[in-house]
Amino acid sequence: MKITTLALAASVLGSLALGAGAASAAPMGPNGLNVGQTGVTQVRMDRSERMMMKKRMMRKKMMRRNMMHKRMMHRM
Repeated sequence: MKITTLALAASVLGSLALGAGAASAAPMGPNGLNVGQTGVTQVRMDRSERMMMKKRMMRKKMMRRNMMHKRMMHRM
């Protein structure tokens, strides 16, 4: 029993290691090499932008809650 589970675990790990290059989210070049992400740049968000995003998310959550509440009240 131990031998079969060990062999199964080894085969799964081997397939994951071999398949990691094919399942990568990075774009592939013509000869199979990973190409650097040139079109993506990361920027730092300041406090006001973060607060605006937070307020927008809270407003969306509140609107969704109100909509669900109205729907439940109309069912009764």
